[in-house]
Amino acid sequence: MAEIKTKRFSIGYALLLKKQKSFIQESLVNLAKQRGIDLIKIDTDKPLVDQGPFDCVLHKLYGEEWRKQLQEYLVCNPSAIVIDFPDAIERLHNRISMLDVVSEIEELKDDETASFGVPKQVVVYEPEKLKDAKAWSEGLKFPVIAKPLVADGSAKSHKMLLIFSTEGFDELKTPTVLQEFVNHGGVIFKVYVVGKYVKCVKRKSLPDITEEKLDRLSGSLSFSQISNLTSDERNDDKYYKMMDSEDAAMPPMSLITNIACGLRKAMKLHLFNFDVIRDTKAGNRYLVIDINYFPGYAKMPGYESVLADFFWDVLNKKEDQSFNCEKELMKLVGNNGGCGEEDTGSPNVSSA
Repeated sequence: MAEIKTKRFSIGYALLLKKQKSFIQESLVNLAKQRGIDLIKIDTDKPLVDQGPFDCVLHKLYGEEWRKQLQEYLVCNPSAIVIDFPDAIERLHNRISMLDVVSEIEELKDDETASFGVPKQVVVYEPEKLKDAKAWSEGLKFPVIAKPLVADGSAKSHKMLLIFSTEGFDELKTPTVLQEFVNHGGVIFKVYVVGKYVKCVKRKSLPDITEEKLDRLSGSLSFSQISNLTSDERNDDKYYKMMDSEDAAMPPMSLITNIACGLRKAMKLHLFNFDVIRDTKAGNRYLVIDINYFPGYAKMPGYESVLADFFWDVLNKKEDQSFNCEKELMKLVGNNGGCGEEDTGSPNVSSA
């Protein structure tokens, strides 16, 4: 009797070296193999279309050239799955459009005991308007968080300041996003999303700033400096023991799951995380303050089994593939006639 061979799948991954080292660990590779999935490194020095064929392309690369390579690859391999589409990822490279997506899921019914939203924020494009509080301060007051408008994962995009007065704008470059600072008990909740899997973990964050303390502060501080803001008043270890107390209780999982599901469908992304804080004034009000594509999953306990399960579900069509519908595919590949033909009908898409 002939032995029935189980179909094996191949996932080609295209990641920057730093991401490869953190994500493609031997434990993940071996577990995926046990599930019948081979993780294969894509050689970015060679055309993607000349490699594989892969059942799935997993990537975190940007730029027009890479986008064109994905277009050509999908023309030649129309049944392949791309995680995720560049146009969907690009939305998260702008800190305004990033959080605008939260408003798209406002029709979600809030948890009976909690609600959600985003902090007040405004983008300032002209340097001179930073000094003119009337130009940006509607609905905002000090302190405010200043973030670069572009969130592309670069060191520059992570440079953030807490501004206490107009003097803090002196060396700030535009365009910049000014976001209200909300006291949140020094705790941030990081929510990892892998397809339909949702995991919420608790992390240290910026300490609260009282009105009394604000009166003594001026200028600005980088986020790295803020951790020492009240070092004379508290010991870090003692202060953060409250994270294990009732004051730092986890958010309702039903609310977190609803937000994750809503974001996943609205953004058409499979892999992302978002940061949530609890407004200490409101108590049961949660604010989404940041969303990132393809985060550092290796920091998540047991990430190997979560990702291996996700890969298997996607490749066996168990995972919802509504994002990879014909409309989205055609948006990416344009009107290419077929493999090897010149792209004359693709939409003019800008690089991420």
